[in-house]
Amino acid sequence: MRITTRSASRAASSVVVAAALALVGVQAAGATASATAKASTVTCTTANTKLTVTEVSRPINHLLLKATNTGTETCDAHYAPFLRAGADAQAPLAWAEETKPQAVVTLQPGQSAYAGILTYSPDGEGGGTEKTLGVYFTDRNAAGTGKEKTLNLPNGGAFFNSAATVTYWQANAADALAW
Repeated sequence: MRITTRSASRAASSVVVAAALALVGVQAAGATASATAKASTVTCTTANTKLTVTEVSRPINHLLLKATNTGTETCDAHYAPFLRAGADAQAPLAWAEETKPQAVVTLQPGQSAYAGILTYSPDGEGGGTEKTLGVYFTDRNAAGTGKEKTLNLPNGGAFFNSAATVTYWQANAADALAW
């Protein structure tokens, strides 16, 4: 009787193990398919996007940066752009951490991402009128990518001081200017 019970128990265990291995294989295949799908998405850079910067009427002291995917592949706008206000800027504008979205903004060809730029605040120090804005995209590790794109600021320039910040990339202009 013991031999029959052990054989039945071993057979049942083998079925459970086989089912578990099959499940792991299915999950691994799904992860591979997911990774393959994600691999077709590239990082947005100045080479595969068109960048524009415009002045907005509200909120005051703000500009709107727009990045439109001009490539043929879907691209991810990671984190926030590195912005250099003026040719002599020593450091990029600070990122407004409270604007971090829940997910990376992914752009199909022709779609746009937006970043709001606070140029100055009465709380800031120093400052001056700058005529250009240097833009670098970031990769998934928050490092700069590709070449800098230099944009002319609207109306011949904008005043920037130490309080200047930029939002993370947003899927729409309203969210980029809501902070």
